[in-house]
Amino acid sequence: MFRRFMPHILVVVALLTVGLSGGHELLSNALVDLRLRLDTRPASGEIAVVAIDPRSIEAIGVWPWPRSQHARLLEQLQRAGVRDVAFDVDFSTPSEAAGDEAFLTALQNAKSSVVLPAFRQLDAAGKDTAIHLNRPLPQFEQLAWSAFVNVEVARDGRVRSYAFGEYCDTGGAKTFLQSMGAFLAGSDAVKNSSFLVDYGIDLSSLPRVSYVDVVRGDAAALARLKDKRVIVGATAIELGDYYSVPNGRVLPGVMLQALAAESIVQHRTLLSTSTAATMAGVLLIVIIMLASWRHLSAARRALLIAMISVLIEAVALLLHDRYAVVLDTSLLQIALVAYLAATALDEIDFRGLLRHVAESRFERIAMSIGDGLVCTDRNRRITVWNPGAVAIFGYGADEIIGQPFARLRADGSDTHDLFPQQEAALPATLMPDGSTIEFDGRRKDGEVFPVEASFSAWQGADGLQYGVILRDISARKREAERIRYLAEHDTLTALINRNTLQSELAAMIATADAAADRVALLVIGLDAFQRINDTLGHAFGDSVLRAAAERLHTEIGGMGRVARLSGDEFALAIPCSAIGGTVAELADHLSHLFEAPLDAGTRHQRVKVTLGIAVHPEGGHSADELLSNAHLALCRAKMDRQGSHVLFESAIRHELEQRLTLEAELALAVERNEFELFYQPQVELLGGRVIGAEALIRWRHPTRGLVPPGDFIPVVNTSHLSEAVATWVMATACRQARDWQLAGHDIRVGVNLSPSQFQSGDLAAFVSKLLTSTGLSPRLLELEVTEDILLHDEPGVLQTFNRLQALGVSLVFDDFGTGYASLSYLKKFPLDGLKIDRSFVRDVLTQADDAAIVGSTVSLSKQLGLSVIAEGIENAATAEFLLRLGCEQGQGYHFGKPMPAADFTQRFLQVHEDTRQAGAA
Repeated sequence: MFRRFMPHILVVVALLTVGLSGGHELLSNALVDLRLRLDTRPASGEIAVVAIDPRSIEAIGVWPWPRSQHARLLEQLQRAGVRDVAFDVDFSTPSEAAGDEAFLTALQNAKSSVVLPAFRQLDAAGKDTAIHLNRPLPQFEQLAWSAFVNVEVARDGRVRSYAFGEYCDTGGAKTFLQSMGAFLAGSDAVKNSSFLVDYGIDLSSLPRVSYVDVVRGDAAALARLKDKRVIVGATAIELGDYYSVPNGRVLPGVMLQALAAESIVQHRTLLSTSTAATMAGVLLIVIIMLASWRHLSAARRALLIAMISVLIEAVALLLHDRYAVVLDTSLLQIALVAYLAATALDEIDFRGLLRHVAESRFERIAMSIGDGLVCTDRNRRITVWNPGAVAIFGYGADEIIGQPFARLRADGSDTHDLFPQQEAALPATLMPDGSTIEFDGRRKDGEVFPVEASFSAWQGADGLQYGVILRDISARKREAERIRYLAEHDTLTALINRNTLQSELAAMIATADAAADRVALLVIGLDAFQRINDTLGHAFGDSVLRAAAERLHTEIGGMGRVARLSGDEFALAIPCSAIGGTVAELADHLSHLFEAPLDAGTRHQRVKVTLGIAVHPEGGHSADELLSNAHLALCRAKMDRQGSHVLFESAIRHELEQRLTLEAELALAVERNEFELFYQPQVELLGGRVIGAEALIRWRHPTRGLVPPGDFIPVVNTSHLSEAVATWVMATACRQARDWQLAGHDIRVGVNLSPSQFQSGDLAAFVSKLLTSTGLSPRLLELEVTEDILLHDEPGVLQTFNRLQALGVSLVFDDFGTGYASLSYLKKFPLDGLKIDRSFVRDVLTQADDAAIVGSTVSLSKQLGLSVIAEGIENAATAEFLLRLGCEQGQGYHFGKPMPAADFTQRFLQVHEDTRQAGAA
């Protein structure tokens, strides 16, 4: 008896589950939406929309608009002869006084009814506030109707229902406030109830005109509004007044209000049937199924269910179209689907199906997995051999089934150590701790390879049986080895990398400490390697690095470990006992090792190396300390003795730390404007007249006072501050020269150029802009260049020099005679003069060689048409001697030390001005 009613009981249980969970609502909404798509109708034409659309916003301006615009709109609507006007625009807060007054006047003059919106909103606690808090302003509400504009959003996020209105408190009394849609439709219903909006009404048939057309009095637009009820509201997306509605559409709020009004006008206020009607329909279906279940075959039963389903939806569509009634058929359809499923289940032979599944499951799994699957009996003889095992070992199933599992092992040994030992194993019992086993297997062709095996055991019909999942892990092993190699070695040179070096260096230190030995770490840098990359390309640079690595590795052999640290830096870690000499001798040997050219691909390349050395324990107690200190020694070597080597001492770290401190202080000095310029006079040796001044930077430190340039300029020139400081010096000097020029003193100002000014930007463009901004005559600016600038980039420097000379600026070669190729520069570059270095001038009276060099330089300069100025003149005798040699200009303490601009003006220019005025008198 129970079995007979089982399908019907299952259907009832399914309906209760769905009904109580509310899951049928999704189907109900989907069915209603489908009817709305099928049953469409045009708009009545009685209601029109004045749209605040993008074209109106573009024409009138950014929203919100002044209420004077709404006043003009209302006046135009009155001229058009509309019946009623509804504004879906907020009038609950004051606006500008003139706009409010204009709208109030328009309301007073309106002949048709005007309705303004009232709405409730959530307070800070998330509860609805009283509706009177959001009514139109009292002065507006006295002349217009109020209508409720809020809509209710269903649980699925869509607006489906619409209210006729609702009761609210007005002065302590309950009054009914119509909804805006009800007002537009002319409804007189006073009921606090809702209806389903008929979204089958075609929105495209709803009359709609643009707000801006009405305001401008467009005749065609106004004609479309005559004798219509008009609602004004936003349709522009950017105003955000949009709602989701059925069938995946999104509508502006004003269109939703108009559609609700159309539903009332056309008597399409859709009403849902009661729950009792739905339950009656479900009961009728159950009765029909009870009566026919055993009398009809499964196929006829399914046909009957389908016919009932179609009939139900046809009736629902008829009620929707003719009587505006929404029949909820979701539970009816769910009941029919449940009966259809029960019919299918009633016909399935579950026992036979389960039996078939049990028989074929293992075979399907075994034959489809990519891994090798092998099963054996309790004697470890193979009973199952899948295609994965064939691919791994090469044996066909006919060759291996019945053979002992030991045949798969490379050594052919017994397999008792591999298989689980328990005799009463539970299904899928793995090895202890779930571990896997690795062993060496042998393929059919004799190849030995690593195998990973996972064993299980179960009690089968024929007793204890075993299953083994086999994987060929040779590729995994090779990949793991490759990853380990890449983690420990440099891919370009095949040397060990920094991480491996640190590990092995730590081991060397531990061994050396135990044996009372020492460990030397040499960091080797290739000099000027960046130039090789820049000129010959990175591919050739890589060839040079490989060749250097090979030479180092060949030379050191097994005595130590050679590593590539990064870029052009290598390292050698070696116990001192293995050197066979001193560390300094090893460093010299490595330097000489690179005297022979490197065989870098298709050409030979000469390189020089610089070495930094740190020796454990005095140079560092740990691998990190040793590597850090060796790097510091390399930095010192590159700064002071490139091409040689430096052994780390604690003083090196102290000096470099001081440099870092100084760089930080200099950065603050730039921010705090602690730099200032001093000026040293340049004079004519014949008459002593001041003709120029060299601008020299000074640093007025807040605690140390005036810091001489020798203490910080070398750091500035080799740091990131170089360009900023050099730019400040030139700009300050030009402004000072312009001040002297405006005061009537044509004093030429000399400024030392920095290499960074050529490397980081367009120097000629900067000077041109600076001359323009300060108004300084180009002839009063003299730029002093040194040999390190000319060495940087001869073509680029030459082009910059030509552009600077075109501006009228003078170019002078500073510290002439101290470089390696000074004479060649006089020929290559367009120079206006040169300065003889003080090292030749200082002893010109006592050293014949210095006198000869100075005399030759002066003579050569005159032949080349260059001006000459001698630096470092400290007494009158030196000045007179230089004058006899033909030098016409000089600079030095004899004429004046560097001094602030104010002191320079008072000492040299004020005296000149007084003398000039006296002569004029």
